[in-house]
Amino acid sequence: MKTILLFVAWCILFALSWPLALFVLAAWPLVWLISLPLRLIGITLHAVFALLHAVLLLPARLLGWRPA
Repeated sequence: MKTILLFVAWCILFALSWPLALFVLAAWPLVWLISLPLRLIGITLHAVFALLHAVLLLPARLLGWRPA
């Protein structure tokens, strides 16, 4: 569904301003390459915080307490 919405948005942009739409189409791989390291940092930080959460709640889980 997301792909269809992106395609429809690009078609509307192409109808309104075709040079800008072609620029967006050509620049998209470059934007994806630039955002890739930021995504990897986000995935790593999410994993670190999940590990920290699990370690901090381990004593409570061993004692049988469940968070609300």
